[in-house]
Amino acid sequence: MVKILVTDPLHEDAIKILEEVGEVEVATGLTKEQLLEKIKDADVLVVRSGTKVTRDVIERAEKLKVIGRAGVGVDNIDVEAATEKGIIVVNAPDASSISVAELTMGLMLAAARNIPQATASLKRGEWDRKRFKGIELYGKTLGVIGLGRIGQQVVKRAKAFGMNIIGYDPYIPKEVAESMGVELVDDINELCKRADFITLHVPLTPKTRHIIGREQINLMKKNAIIVNCARGGLIDEKALYEALKEKKIRAAALDVFEEEPPKDNPLLTLDNVIGTPHQGASTEEAQKAAGTIVAEQIKKVLRGELAENVVNMPNIPQEKLGKLKPYMLLAETLGNIVMQVLDGSVNRVELVYSGELAKEKTDLIKRAFLKGLLSPILLAGINLVNAPVIAKNRNINVVESTTSEEKYGNAIKITAESDKKKFSIVGAIINNKPVILEVDGYEVSFIPEGVLAIIKHIDRPGTIGRVCLTLGDYGINIAGMQVGRKEPGGESVMLLNLDHTVPDEVVEKIKEIPNIKDIAVVDLP
Repeated sequence: MVKILVTDPLHEDAIKILEEVGEVEVATGLTKEQLLEKIKDADVLVVRSGTKVTRDVIERAEKLKVIGRAGVGVDNIDVEAATEKGIIVVNAPDASSISVAELTMGLMLAAARNIPQATASLKRGEWDRKRFKGIELYGKTLGVIGLGRIGQQVVKRAKAFGMNIIGYDPYIPKEVAESMGVELVDDINELCKRADFITLHVPLTPKTRHIIGREQINLMKKNAIIVNCARGGLIDEKALYEALKEKKIRAAALDVFEEEPPKDNPLLTLDNVIGTPHQGASTEEAQKAAGTIVAEQIKKVLRGELAENVVNMPNIPQEKLGKLKPYMLLAETLGNIVMQVLDGSVNRVELVYSGELAKEKTDLIKRAFLKGLLSPILLAGINLVNAPVIAKNRNINVVESTTSEEKYGNAIKITAESDKKKFSIVGAIINNKPVILEVDGYEVSFIPEGVLAIIKHIDRPGTIGRVCLTLGDYGINIAGMQVGRKEPGGESVMLLNLDHTVPDEVVEKIKEIPNIKDIAVVDLP
């Protein structure tokens, strides 16, 4: 009999599903020592965010086949350790989409009609109708930043309110946005100028941190209302506070904050700010969905079926996995670089395999590449199973081919195109590490890790020095450098390993340096 151990509170409907395939033991509030003891003979472990499934817990497990996370994030699970031991990790990435979208609409309405403030006034015994006069959603323009799963759910609901929708998402093709009835804009500043309401639905990354900053807030209409149910840190809270205090914009509705719980946050002292304590997924339905979705996924795995929400990788022979795993890591890294360099909707990607790789079945490598390609632009849920489906839904055309040329041995060449430009990169495994050997036809040799700056320039004396001085002026340390060129005085590529990310203002300063043609900053996980 399959033994299923549940160590965090789980909806009763999920328990019933699990009971169809095994004997369920619910043991919440376990100490680390108790968990280490109970995990020994468990076939399945089901957790939420409370239980920490660390490497030592996984190594203590003798029979564990599946770890189920009833929710999106798997930060509390050592996925690498689980993968090494052949344990499948599944989650429920779509469980909270509707709940977050509905909270977004609720906060939007509450801010527009001053509902929390009016309620508080009424409870104080007041009857001040004029003070809380609001505005309608009907006919207003809603700017949606991020058109993924949650953003699309918000669009559906906003359209029912008669709102006009504009969207900013450089990774969504124009035709996909149009099919949703969304006018896609190329620049976030344009969205901020035009929108009456603004809502954010993007992950927090180095590129999206303070995506709404002082510049964007200064462009907004005086009656603008901004809603954030995504991640704290997407908005510059200091700039937002100043704008709200000076009545430069109408209001803000926040479910998330840069520091949680917020401590002495001045935003919470303002009458035109309403908020909730990170309640996006806190609904009965979302919690039920998280549990039942992951329970169904576990049931599929135990029955030998294909589960859609596998976080790590499908079951494959260990000897095969051992051979392909380094190249899967390489492919994922290349995908991550490609998406950040192109910084736009990717239309077409070609993967060319050389050496012994040309003789292998490369489906897992392709999936790993797509996972890396999509992960910088998705909030959560991207994995080896669903990456090809998501890529197809985003109209990304993926082509695979092989070559007999063995210039770099077992190597992968990626050529990708967006609406704006084309980019190519070649990588291989050297001494068990991913190494980049070519960028846009320029031969190089560097290990991709941390923060990278890829700079196209004309090979002129002093150009590299001015780039280095500019970075130094802003306290950005250079850990390593490579320069590739085809001929003296011609176009070249400069690759920098940096100890810190590069703010947009520094990127613009570098672009102003004579002989600089282009710069892309890549933050690798």
